[in-house]
Parts: sequence; structure tokens; C-alpha cells
Amino acid sequence: MRKIRNIATAGALTTLMVGATAAFGPSASAAPNVTPQGVCGSSYKTVNSAAVGSLGTLYLTYNASNGKNCVVAIRSNPGAALDMSASIYIPDTDAWSDDTGKFTSYAGPVYAYGKGHCVSWSGHIDNVYVSVDNSNCASLTEHRVLEVR
Repeated sequence: MRKIRNIATAGALTTLMVGATAAFGPSASAAPNVTPQGVCGSSYKTVNSAAVGSLGTLYLTYNASNGKNCVVAIRSNPGAALDMSASIYIPDTDAWSDDTGKFTSYAGPVYAYGKGHCVSWSGHIDNVYVSVDNSNCASLTEHRVLEVR
């Protein structure tokens, strides 16, 4: 009799777990697979990155075939829309682009022609801001700033 009761209890718990999984779906941490190449384009290779605290990563990518850089800020855990941005600036040419708004998983892509030039790029997720100046050039030393506002 005890064995039948244990089997019945195990069966009820299994049914409860299966029902809960069906009702609530996959967990929130099962985030979509967002990559810099998926956002910027498959021919863009990651050349630099900067952590945006624990909230995500800011990526600088480069496409050797067209000389353009791309910047994208990707959240670690997509969810409710947060204030986010991604921006790029080429000081030598004064070219720039930015994308600012409320996003659920990433900000960007933003593009600028950067072949042979230093690149400054920045972004934020919620209240954590990152900026990288004079990046990816031999003539100047890169300067990074992480700020929580």
C-alpha cells in the first residue's frame, strides 16, 4: 500500500511540474541568441568589446571589405525595455552615428567608415555608461571610462 501511495505522489508531482512548465513556458533566462554579427552583419568581425557592468556588453566590429565599423550594445538578460544606446564617432572625419531608446535586447547597429582611423565608441544600458576613445589605432592610447549614474 505504501508503494502505491509513493507512486501516486510521484505521479502527481510530475503532472504538477509538467503543467507548470506548460503554463509558464521557458524561463526568462532562456534569452534569444543575439550576437554582434547577427546584429551588424555576418561579415563584421568583433575587434573590441567593453563590459557594461553586469548588464551586457558593448561591441566594436569591423568589416574589412567595406572599411566600416559597427557598434552594438547587447544585454546579458533581455527582458523589459530599458534605456539603452550605442554610438560611434570617427574624430578624423567627424563621422558619427547613434541609436538611443528603450530596447529589450540590444541597441544599434550603428555604422561609420573607420578604415585607417581611430574610433571612439560608447553606449549604455540602464544607468551604466561606457565610453572608449582613441580605440583600435596605433598612434594614440585607448581611454576607457565606466560610469554608473
